[in-house]
Amino acid sequence: MKYAGRLAAVAVVGALSLAACGTDNNTGAPAGTTSASAAAPGNDNALSGTINAAGSSAQANAIDQWKKDFQAKNPSVNLNYQPSGSGAGVQAFIQGTISFAGSDSALKDDKGEPAQADARCKTGKAINLPMVTGPVAVVYNLPGVDGLQLSPKTIAGIFNSTITKWDDAAIKADNPDAKLPATPIQAFHRSDESGTSDNFTKFLKATAEWPYEPAKAWPAEAKGQGAKGSDQVAASVKGAEGAIGYVELSYAENSQLQKAKVANGAGEFVELTSDSAAKTVEAAEIKGTGNDLKLSIDYATKAAGAYPIVLVTYEITCEKGLPTDQVPLVKSFLGYTASDEGQAALKDLGYAPLPAALLTKVRSAVEAIS
Repeated sequence: MKYAGRLAAVAVVGALSLAACGTDNNTGAPAGTTSASAAAPGNDNALSGTINAAGSSAQANAIDQWKKDFQAKNPSVNLNYQPSGSGAGVQAFIQGTISFAGSDSALKDDKGEPAQADARCKTGKAINLPMVTGPVAVVYNLPGVDGLQLSPKTIAGIFNSTITKWDDAAIKADNPDAKLPATPIQAFHRSDESGTSDNFTKFLKATAEWPYEPAKAWPAEAKGQGAKGSDQVAASVKGAEGAIGYVELSYAENSQLQKAKVANGAGEFVELTSDSAAKTVEAAEIKGTGNDLKLSIDYATKAAGAYPIVLVTYEITCEKGLPTDQVPLVKSFLGYTASDEGQAALKDLGYAPLPAALLTKVRSAVEAIS
């Protein structure tokens, strides 16, 4: 996939300080930061300072790679990113203790998040910038069963605790040639508020008989076993025979877990790859206005070869209203993440680059940050 654009170099490294949690001051540098300063004209390392950010653990592997790559370019710019979960990241952004939040779902109207984020920005609007396509893998630990296929209805039954054994008739119907054991199913979900859970339950609500409203918090009525963060869900599945869970693709690959093929709206069981996930994002509709690029994803897509469970991780920041010293830092970093080089790094990590048309809009929105 081709992308147009210019590289905006920045380096990132460090560990987050949340000492100022609970404040809403956005008139100066957040706690733990140093002010940005322009170097002499012509110096490639033109910026120095620290960006505090937090949120989505699903994008943490992308952030880690970006940190590694960009430190070599501009070692005077630090990014402290805490993978605290999308819900915590959004709240920290609203409180003014970080300069941008990573979130696996856009700011939520029903929670009043857009208005709260706009109030934090004070002189401008908060904007949702899609940056990472993170396919959500349904991972399982069932020795002797390869190539498991699951329809949305079956997935909903498993995670709603109505399908409790691996030889259930519904799973057999999805896998007529498989030898399924009578092993009890252990279904793991996120125990913390998570954009991954939000997108996973949106998929279930749109495609199956899921009785609960989509949310970042897992519905207690669905039961199952909770684990904090994508890394802990992956570790829990890996450590328990008969386990199943949902994690972003990079965590599935890093943990070497088996991934189920999932049926899309056409009834086609599709293997999860970066390319099959990208086909679903290409059809997404922009619901935001101006430089707010909030997306609506069709989880029941019938596109051939499209894997239906995807999340798009946003970087949420102020179009206008960041502390003056943070504007060039955040703008440069997000410019890099949307660059050819930044997006190209994603595929090897188990993510999918943004579609070209959407990426062009993201670059224009980043350029408008002031």
